[in-house]
Amino acid sequence: MSNKNLLENIKKLRELTGVGFKDCKIAIDENQGDIEKSVEFLRKKGIAKASKKMSRTASEGLVLAKEDNGKISIIEINSETDFVAKNKDFINFCKELSEINFLVKGDLDQLNDAKMTNGQLVKDNLINLIAKIGEKITLRRTKYFDNHNVSNFIYVHSAIEKNIGKIISVVQIQGIDNNKDLGNKIAMHIAASNPLAIDKDDIDKKIVEKEIEIIKAEILNSGKPADIADKISKGKISKFLDDNSLLNQIWIMDPKKKVSDILKENSVNSQIKIKSFEKFKVGEGV
Repeated sequence: MSNKNLLENIKKLRELTGVGFKDCKIAIDENQGDIEKSVEFLRKKGIAKASKKMSRTASEGLVLAKEDNGKISIIEINSETDFVAKNKDFINFCKELSEINFLVKGDLDQLNDAKMTNGQLVKDNLINLIAKIGEKITLRRTKYFDNHNVSNFIYVHSAIEKNIGKIISVVQIQGIDNNKDLGNKIAMHIAASNPLAIDKDDIDKKIVEKEIEIIKAEILNSGKPADIADKISKGKISKFLDDNSLLNQIWIMDPKKKVSDILKENSVNSQIKIKSFEKFKVGEGV
């Protein structure tokens, strides 16, 4: 078979099954270019059956964390239904992936190509699990937190087991010394208050511009003149920035204080600074 014909057959097989280039090439080679036999070949392997499910929406699932020696990795793995998220095979698969995710330092490409305990690659085990369970399952996102000059703290909401739940937040803090209680509370605050950035100036400019546009349109639609709308919108956008920047948010444990006040109060030996944070909520934004 010429290279041109081979590529055309691979393209056709991919369109029929949704399977990746490499697996389609193997199927074509194994079946001497016969498309129907190649489709059957992929279906027998469970690949075609799994791939057809990939057009569905997977917004349930689990988030998992792995902690070791002050370093943390987190991963979100999605399924179509919460029922599958409670499935033993799914949970065990997620647990092993969480361990591997820590080893590859949150690199999703390396994770997909890593070997699992059964000797097969993660991506191949994923296809087999999809075929077995009958739902779309995706490895959505990963993150790794090193501990160079920072301390890492974690909070897990709706935990079904240790470091497995529906929401996980991690915060990196500098100068906090051994105040683990404060670090854990800040991680909990992040999970509850959902900040967009550490400080006002860190919030994505596009998000701010869009919010200003919405606020102005809302005020103008209420019948107020443009000059009044500008004044009101400045006050509203200032509140938006406060409500969505971590340092300026009201501290969930004391409504009379901001997060920045709590950091100042606890900065005894050195100034406490929040260096970064991340929050994974199952299905958020899907």
